[in-house]
Amino acid sequence: MAHNHEHQHSHTIESLNKAFITGIILNLSFVLIEFGAGFYFNSLGLLSDAGHNLSDVASLFLALLAFRLAKVRANARYTYGYKKSTILVSLINAVILLIAVGVIFAESFEKIINPRPVEGGAIAWVAGVGVFINAFTAMLFMKNKEKDLNVRGAYLHMAADALVSVGVVISGILISYTKWYILDPIIGISIAIVILISTWNLLHESIRLSLDGVPISINSENIKKIILSIPEVQDVHHIHIWAISTTEIAMTAHIVVSDLNDMQDLKEDIKEKLEETGITHITLEFETNDMSCEDGFCM
Repeated sequence: MAHNHEHQHSHTIESLNKAFITGIILNLSFVLIEFGAGFYFNSLGLLSDAGHNLSDVASLFLALLAFRLAKVRANARYTYGYKKSTILVSLINAVILLIAVGVIFAESFEKIINPRPVEGGAIAWVAGVGVFINAFTAMLFMKNKEKDLNVRGAYLHMAADALVSVGVVISGILISYTKWYILDPIIGISIAIVILISTWNLLHESIRLSLDGVPISINSENIKKIILSIPEVQDVHHIHIWAISTTEIAMTAHIVVSDLNDMQDLKEDIKEKLEETGITHITLEFETNDMSCEDGFCM
């Protein structure tokens, strides 16, 4: 069973590596096309979307790098290896996106004050290509989006980009018929708002995990109830739960029992139940009622 789990995990990592590489190549190619078209047709909608897509390329590259670092073996200095890099990368990606939002807002407001004519038809065609590329890239991450914070971030960014590109297509068509050039910066602002909304939860959870907070998928009270549901357990305290990486969760706890003789069987029972919740690295300390345990030190 452990071998099958290891094989499945290895297959998932390899699949994600391919997905990230494919996404990077596709999106980088589109960024070059979109930047060129944006400058040629003087479209802030295209330039802002290209800038965001470029930040997505950087995000995909950093996530790929983090996945590779997570596979590096632990050593005497880094006893968990470099697994934490996946959390740091998700935080960096969120910050990159927030910077992109600020730039897009600034440029869009400037163009509202000083509007310039743009070619609506060309904008629609270029953005139409973006709809396909972003939607296809999002599908690459759909299967594993609930298993990893970086993968979820990549999926949300690509899905949001696909929707934004749809908006740019619509604005391009409207501009070509109505000559309402102000729609271009309005689309730029809309893009910024969509990015901000999709990034906020990623930023919040990345900061939470960086500070060794309990992952959002884990409820500490439920964990305590699971442990206390085992008849041999009288009490549990000093529970600490944190993320080793965006896919691995660790926990330590003190378990109060009446008899330490069955400690090994009890330990295996608790670990088996907790592993079903997604906690894979578990360290338990057992004690009896006559032991004094305060501030993490047991006598």
